[in-house]
Amino acid sequence: MAVRWQVSPLNLKQPRYLLLAAAFLLPPVALAAKLEVQVQNSIGQPMAGAVVFLESAAASAAVTPVATAQIIQRDTTFIPEVLVIPRGSAVTFPNKDTVRHHVYSFSAIKPFELKLYVGTPTDPVVFEQSGVAALGCNIHDQMIAWVVVLDTPYYSHTNNDGLAVLSNVPPGDYTLRVWHKTLLSEADVAKQPLSLSSKTPLQQVKLK
Repeated sequence: MAVRWQVSPLNLKQPRYLLLAAAFLLPPVALAAKLEVQVQNSIGQPMAGAVVFLESAAASAAVTPVATAQIIQRDTTFIPEVLVIPRGSAVTFPNKDTVRHHVYSFSAIKPFELKLYVGTPTDPVVFEQSGVAALGCNIHDQMIAWVVVLDTPYYSHTNNDGLAVLSNVPPGDYTLRVWHKTLLSEADVAKQPLSLSSKTPLQQVKLK
């Protein structure tokens, strides 16, 4: 005799009830936040080209080196003048000029030399330590650039209105920092504590 399986309506609904109950027990998911920062100089004028970033232990743990980064030499100029990268990223220095360049840095975070060359050196320069490396050319003194190495994936640049927008940042406690090429030392880099949430208002930072 064939056996007929019988499933009660209650059994069909049980998984649905369990899912609803589990949903109420799960902790709420923190949505990513957006931060807007207005940067001004000492007399209240907007500063373009400032690097705005958020630091924390969690941000440091989230750092991933970028796949490709480069500073091109063209018309005896470094392009871009300021390169921002996460810690551990490798940078190439293609020479697009017909004259040779000698790229160097005496900065504490990454001293190096790329002696007279054209084209692109075989080995990129890896920046393992956070901080700022000033670059120059030993042949053309007017050539200056900066590599800003950050221990965070949360950063942006200010536009011509001095405004920077950092998107998709996890809420939490951070140190807000701002660097600009006109600052003379590490002591001049602005920093202030910040508890970031979806309701965090526009932050205003005035540099020295």
